[in-house]
Amino acid sequence: MGKSRKYTEFVDPEGLISALVVLGNGNGVVGYGFGKANEVPPSVEKGVKDARKRLLRVPLVGTTIPHEVKGTFGSAKILMKPARPGTGVIASAAIRAVCEKAGITDILTKSFGSNNPVNVVKACFDGLASIRSRKQVEELRGVSLS
Repeated sequence: MGKSRKYTEFVDPEGLISALVVLGNGNGVVGYGFGKANEVPPSVEKGVKDARKRLLRVPLVGTTIPHEVKGTFGSAKILMKPARPGTGVIASAAIRAVCEKAGITDILTKSFGSNNPVNVVKACFDGLASIRSRKQVEELRGVSLS
């Protein structure tokens, strides 16, 4: 499974460099990690190692998500809505990275509250973790949704 990654760097007051890393295969599997070190390459490596532990499978319907979801983490709140093919990823930089790595190419999003990239990514994962496919809903309810 080929993975690509995207990261953002932050510098602490003590001079440590933090890296927020988003990994994905572009086909419904995505994860995020956080690494800290004195230099950029080791912090990114730590972030990648952390991201591999937090991989999440996202059910997709074509190039979008099956239904509207909300995610929260701290004061960051995210609203994600499915979009028609050709819409693109309408999102902030942090949410865009997660969606692109997950293979979501058509989605509408809005973030409320905090714009801290770490909290926004965690809120985005909270929302993505709550997505259920039609098959999962049928199994949970014990009925057919045809």
